[in-house]
Amino acid sequence: MHKPSYLKLSPQELGSRGEQAWELMASPCRVCPRHCKVDRRQDDKRGFCRAGVRAVVSSFSPHFGEEPPLVGVGGSGTIFLSSCNLACVFCQNWEISQARWGRELTDEQLAGGMLRLQALSCHNINFVSPSIYVPQILAALPHAIAGGLRVPLVYNSGGYDSLEALRLLDGIFDIYMPDIKYADEAFARKYSLVKDYYPIAQAALKEMHRQVGDLVTEDGVAVRGLIIRHLVLPQGLAGTAEVMRFIVQELSVHSYVNVMAQYRPENKAYNYPELSRRISVEEYQEALELARAQGLYRFAR
Repeated sequence: MHKPSYLKLSPQELGSRGEQAWELMASPCRVCPRHCKVDRRQDDKRGFCRAGVRAVVSSFSPHFGEEPPLVGVGGSGTIFLSSCNLACVFCQNWEISQARWGRELTDEQLAGGMLRLQALSCHNINFVSPSIYVPQILAALPHAIAGGLRVPLVYNSGGYDSLEALRLLDGIFDIYMPDIKYADEAFARKYSLVKDYYPIAQAALKEMHRQVGDLVTEDGVAVRGLIIRHLVLPQGLAGTAEVMRFIVQELSVHSYVNVMAQYRPENKAYNYPELSRRISVEEYQEALELARAQGLYRFAR
């Protein structure tokens, strides 16, 4: 049976990682690639994400709508973190990511949420939008371990992640589940208010894959590895052909990929005519064909 990687690290090493992560919040904040010119260690200083010293959590719950290897029988123990370092105009969870619904928690309270999800027989602890909260997660983890945490951790991000932060997570997170949203810089700027998205996401996914490799399951349940999400957008705006080429040529042809069909206009999407409709069956089938043409064969079902 797989033993989560974080249980193999000494308390001293975990403490050191947490201290280094805390220092990433110093001005300019380097927790995420935006490098906002604020010192987040001072709770009144906020950058683009508006996150402060404590994690803000919208909910803790078993989730049965995630990728099948995460869900298994008991569900994925999802922790929805509020705020985000992206501002996607079509975000389906905008109340959490942009309106910041949720409440601030201490490290001990965040750890308690992890333990409650484990007690509900969840197969993993799934942090949604963790990119801006690496210091808080690392601060809470020792409390959770002391309380008996024994399931793998999932890093479920938008793909806009700091290499400096990710390297502090090496040997702590067993499962990475990033989005790769766009291959075109102009669309990333227009629809998510972010620059250099694609090269930063490429570097982040390479680092994630270096740490955990391709997805490994036991009895159909994920225990380690990379799961990649790619949301198909109308009119080919996500750059699916280039994204699939990158995955095969620079990561692995054995990558587990979720080519997602669930785009629907949400949040501010109706302000953009090209995003104001769902994708067609033909657009989705074309995206799958582009993935298969590159040799990809492990898809979420």
